[in-house]
Amino acid sequence: YKTFKSIGQAKKIIQDFKPDIMIGTGGYICLPVALAASKLNVPIVLHESNAFPGVAIKMLSKKASAILVGFEDAKKRIKNAENVVVVGNPSKVKEISFTNSQKEKILKEIGLTDIEKPIVLVFGGSQGAQKINESFINIISKKVNEKYQIIWATGPNQYEIIKTKLQNLNINIDNIPNVKILPYIYNMEEMINISDLIVARSGAMTITEISNLGKPSILIPLPNVSHNHQLYNAQVLEKIGAAKIILDNELKGENLQKTIMQILQGNTVKTMGKNALKAETKDAEDRIYNEIVQLVRKE
Repeated sequence: YKTFKSIGQAKKIIQDFKPDIMIGTGGYICLPVALAASKLNVPIVLHESNAFPGVAIKMLSKKASAILVGFEDAKKRIKNAENVVVVGNPSKVKEISFTNSQKEKILKEIGLTDIEKPIVLVFGGSQGAQKINESFINIISKKVNEKYQIIWATGPNQYEIIKTKLQNLNINIDNIPNVKILPYIYNMEEMINISDLIVARSGAMTITEISNLGKPSILIPLPNVSHNHQLYNAQVLEKIGAAKIILDNELKGENLQKTIMQILQGNTVKTMGKNALKAETKDAEDRIYNEIVQLVRKE
């Protein structure tokens, strides 16, 4: 009811605003606006960041003048639609080459000092990562990470919970060898660049950032999300040999530790990193801008 009612409301706003173009990014909220724009003959551009297009994108595909997608896999899954263009996903995270002294300074600022040991960067995403948290608590409590360092962003809501769980194991969250646990990472661009391996969920932006920077990854797709799209995102990197996938219900400290060590040993970490660059899409912002400008000029 609200969706159909909002089509009329959006129509009134569009008539008043008189836009040259309407851009939708796939969320359900763009559906009534796009339908209103279509009724008023305002050209529509859609952008789908995930490898598996959402319902709104599929419903609107026939009405769109252009459909811009973040991954090649998404293009294959939009049937009977013209003007589908792979442009990538915009990201503010760019590749930076740090010197050893710069890397040492970044590590020192968060409380780590060893620039020789590989760095595993861990973040779970805003929607929660209980299984990831449990697995790393297991790794830390068993002290099996002596050959690598962990930088772990728990998320503000999880930090105190993890702190308490570690206290119950007689572990001080601020004093763990080779480990730095933070509520949030504000300099994520720096942290991804200095890291050797990423352990994370597989949202579209995470896949984009680690691809653009050529980082190997262990991906744990968030379960119970629309059309299991995080699994399809993760498979973009898995099929080119850039990532290992561990399903959330199969994740344990033991198999996570085993996978981390398999990647960090030998040349695997470098090979997977090079493979990740195969999914890189440079200049996504410029590509999107150019598609929009061309469409407006046509109109």
